[in-house]
Amino acid sequence: MSSTNPNTRPRFDPSPCDPRNLKCPTLVNDGSSWLPLIFCPAAFPSEIFEIAVSQLIHHPEYNSTLILRSDTVAEMTSEFPPSIPKLEGKHLTRVIHRKLLARRPGRDGSLEQYCSLYTSEAHGDSTHPAFPDTLLLTPIVHEGGSLPYYHPAVSHLAFRYIPSSPPTLRIEVVPLPGTPIDLNSRLYRTCLALLDTLDRYGWGALTNYKKRVHHDCLVPRETYQDLYLVMRERHKHLVDTWQEVTDPLKHVFEDIGIATYLMLLWKDTYTTPSSEDTQEADSEEPWKSWPRPPGGFLDFGCGNGLLTHILVQEGYDGFGIDLRARTSWSHYPESTQAHLHVYSFDPSSSFSMPTAPDLANPYFKPSLFLIGNHADELTPYLPVLSTIHSFSGYLSIPCCAWSFDAKYERTTTPLFPLPVAPSNSDPKAEMSWEAFSETLNLGGDGGKSSYSMYRVWLASLSVWCGWEVECEMLRIPSTRNWAIIGRRRSKTIDPEEAMENAMDILEGVFRRGIFKARKPEGKDNAH
Repeated sequence: MSSTNPNTRPRFDPSPCDPRNLKCPTLVNDGSSWLPLIFCPAAFPSEIFEIAVSQLIHHPEYNSTLILRSDTVAEMTSEFPPSIPKLEGKHLTRVIHRKLLARRPGRDGSLEQYCSLYTSEAHGDSTHPAFPDTLLLTPIVHEGGSLPYYHPAVSHLAFRYIPSSPPTLRIEVVPLPGTPIDLNSRLYRTCLALLDTLDRYGWGALTNYKKRVHHDCLVPRETYQDLYLVMRERHKHLVDTWQEVTDPLKHVFEDIGIATYLMLLWKDTYTTPSSEDTQEADSEEPWKSWPRPPGGFLDFGCGNGLLTHILVQEGYDGFGIDLRARTSWSHYPESTQAHLHVYSFDPSSSFSMPTAPDLANPYFKPSLFLIGNHADELTPYLPVLSTIHSFSGYLSIPCCAWSFDAKYERTTTPLFPLPVAPSNSDPKAEMSWEAFSETLNLGGDGGKSSYSMYRVWLASLSVWCGWEVECEMLRIPSTRNWAIIGRRRSKTIDPEEAMENAMDILEGVFRRGIFKARKPEGKDNAH
């Protein structure tokens, strides 16, 4: 268990159990025959075991791509269900009744399960109580029912912390009749993955591992997942009618995820226009009456138009604009085609005079919500345009790193001045770059890579333009899944100053003359 680096997890070293050579007897209870399957050295003390297994209890989706999540049905510390085994030499302390939800409910069913924690009666006393050392998973299968595919073929599965020398982690099971248990069997491979996860969680708890990335900061996970399943069923047919050469599985489900996120973000951000509409549409399509941007949405650089199509079909008002029409556009229903337009962005259209923006643009309406999904060279303009045209907010999912008129270079593209850090002693004290980066939930390398630094640059730009920055790692099938969101005006910068900053940026673009608006491709007014 020794390691040259105290912060490096010791090598995971599992071995199959030999029932003839066990340092600790198997679990015993009436009516069950327990089989020790696999073990490994424990890289953490017994008091960490409960912390580690709590991750297994609450996040089963980390070990199976077929599981969406688990919901806690009940938690008990007394009057336990009679179906939970009474283990010899063990004291049952707590039971969590959970429900496993399948990622694809049309293919796999949900499953309820008891997660039972035990302590050893031989350890601890009233002064020094024993720590839990056994977690028992018991699926709840009613008469005539069966286990879903994602659950191993067992009636019980136990994780044990055994205080031997050295201490070990062991998985024991009560397999269903006829279940293969050899080293190549699905049951053994599943237990191997579970043991590896438990070992990793325990080591993380021991070394005070802190996640650099925090998911679901703005939209709750359960709320998002539940709506996403509905949206996926409503729009999955688009995979079969895909008109582009790109991968439909990636693009369709990615845009369904982004649309789902936006619908819930808008619901939380804006106010409902009418309580009567809410009561009328709450049955099957409640989102039809949810709050939404008062000026609609604009998908800036909409590409294949899929995100615009999904939002329009779900009752949201808005447009998608791009330099050229895509093949997909003409295959959408007319209700979507009317919202897709060919348009070439020219920064000078928002900078006709140094002191005032040109508000004649037919798409840049006040109070709209601006969307930039992999908008490439348009990406840095999102917070600038949102300030100048009084948009109600924006969401940017940056991909290729661009500044205003050239590729972004971390060594030569200057960061914008830092926001002012609130302080009682010095209200004008500046925030350090390190502290600012920590507020962004960047994760990963914390801003060391070029892509991370580009997000820091975009965030500093957003604050410079007067927006309160929020960051979220979206649950979409893309490696570029970071969202930078502005939906509230900053309290640390005056609105007039923010407007001046945004106009200065466009003035610089106009003065340099490097950015050249491209000519729209295709027939005028084609869409």
